[in-house]
Amino acid sequence: MEELFDIYDEAMTPLGVAPRSEVHAKGYWHQSFHCWIVCGEGQERMVLFQKRNSLKDTFPGLYDITAAGHLSAGETVNQAARELEEELGLPLPFEALTSLGAIQNENMGEVRGVPFIDREYNHLFGVRCDQPLSSYTLQATEVEGLYQAPLIDMLALFQGTRETLEANGVTLNPIRLEGKSLGSLQPSHVTLRQDDFVPHGDAYYLHVLQALRTL
Repeated sequence: MEELFDIYDEAMTPLGVAPRSEVHAKGYWHQSFHCWIVCGEGQERMVLFQKRNSLKDTFPGLYDITAAGHLSAGETVNQAARELEEELGLPLPFEALTSLGAIQNENMGEVRGVPFIDREYNHLFGVRCDQPLSSYTLQATEVEGLYQAPLIDMLALFQGTRETLEANGVTLNPIRLEGKSLGSLQPSHVTLRQDDFVPHGDAYYLHVLQALRTL
């Protein structure tokens, strides 16, 4: 069954409910939950980010927020914190998260010949978690890999003072067993540029990364 989202106009006035495909086809505004995970302190602080599944209907295979998702119809932001457990196997309570504010964001594109307009009201959060990447449980249908890079290097990438970002992580080798998506994590190293990340915009990334320095 297709997901249903509450939809809004640009002023976030409620307009009703629509299925996911219609929301992205017609460009209705809708709400999303974004949570960034950091680990380490000071100059050693690292930011975690995921590689999106290559079959996603928006921005497949790009690098993105540690864990994120749309709010389903009738769902609250508190309830949307479920994304951490669903995508990463990390059952944190909403109260453990620190609000980083909210940003309205608009993106357009085309995936496998199907155009989309993604207009989101992003609720932003951050949390510190020092567990190793190998201890996360990745949701194969959503996440292909989990990586980390120094916060100061990632900030420089989106400030335009460096061209590439070196990141270490784990990538998922998915298998199917009795109808369930499972898989093993393998070490991975990538060299990334700005255009390897979902185009939330420099202002989005700079706002989030500066805020993550204070967690």
